[in-house]
Amino acid sequence: MPGTSWMLRRGSLLLLQVLIVSLCVCLTTLVAVRVQEANLRSATVERVTDVAESLATLPAVTEGIGDPDDTAVLQPLAELVRQASGVDYVVITDADGLRITHPNPSLVGLPVSTDPTAVLRGETFVGTEEGTLGRTLRAKVPVFADGVVIGAASVGLLERHISDDLDRAIGQLAPWALGSLVVGFIAATAVDLAVRRRVARLETELRELDVQRRLATVLREQTHEFTNRLHVLYGLVEADARREALDFIGTIVPVSVGTDPLVDDPRLAAVLAAHAAELSGGGGALRLVDGSRVLPGRVSDAALTVTANLLANAVEATDARGRVDVLVTADDTGFSVTVCDDGPGLDLAQRGRLFERGFSTKQRARRGGVEIPRGVGLALVRDLVRRSGGLLDVGQSPSGGARFSVTLPGQGTVVS
Repeated sequence: MPGTSWMLRRGSLLLLQVLIVSLCVCLTTLVAVRVQEANLRSATVERVTDVAESLATLPAVTEGIGDPDDTAVLQPLAELVRQASGVDYVVITDADGLRITHPNPSLVGLPVSTDPTAVLRGETFVGTEEGTLGRTLRAKVPVFADGVVIGAASVGLLERHISDDLDRAIGQLAPWALGSLVVGFIAATAVDLAVRRRVARLETELRELDVQRRLATVLREQTHEFTNRLHVLYGLVEADARREALDFIGTIVPVSVGTDPLVDDPRLAAVLAAHAAELSGGGGALRLVDGSRVLPGRVSDAALTVTANLLANAVEATDARGRVDVLVTADDTGFSVTVCDDGPGLDLAQRGRLFERGFSTKQRARRGGVEIPRGVGLALVRDLVRRSGGLLDVGQSPSGGARFSVTLPGQGTVVS
């Protein structure tokens, strides 16, 4: 329909707008995160370098290296600097690369875990290395005394702590990014939503008009056909041609002679006989299951309509070539009917929609170029069961087809 195509175009346009807004916000956020990471790393480099350079020029350090009690003198100083600067470690070494101080006292006196050659030559190193505490961003600065390298000061911050700081920064940025997305989505959908509602109402009205037009066309055809058949029947009855009248009825709808003694209700017996004849004509069969028992006057109009629709649905499911089993009971306690077929069964994914008005798994038929609406019978069954306060159950039949069970409470004797 034109309205549907227009709605699809509107939906595509809205999706494109949302994608553009999302892409812009995501790219902006990504750039902001990268800038924040670069700034954080730059600040960390500056921080550990400043601490290492300051430590290397302290008189207490230059005088303490080489002292017989250098560890006792410098370890408290190194720990004080570490706590004050917020870094993860401060290590002072001698000219041989042996640790004088370390956060882990058991490592004091041992060689450093990374090559100290360049630093002990007087070079400054800044970078990320794997050490005893883990992967750290560190600065190593030589310690000079009278122009000679007598040791080194190494200061580092664990990479995972830098990552934690970045995560906190991203956490502070995230609400702003999400807020930007929300504002963008609202701006993109506000006008579209208003237009969509108006078009949806118009589309619904057009759809209802189309259904009514198709129904009216079908009803006109059926009324004309039904009127002609009534004229024929009237003529036959007026001429007292009973046999000819029955034969004519047989050409309109399948009929079956004889009744089942277990079904003592002429209307229900006629419904069962009609569907049995339809199945018989297609090569199928309808069987009344043991345990069926219908007392006279116990079948209400609702029970009759429910049974007729369930039988029609079962016959259609088997294409009138399979078997339909019916268990029906009607007495003072109530009415119940179970209809099983050996058709293709129910799609579990669509089971929740079986009783929606207008929903059908069958292809719609056409008459005179007009599509015949479907999905009415089971919806009517659901409505009748609800109004009667009964129970409706759907499942799989023993033969793998569909099973529909309905129970209606007793309402006393029903006069037919």
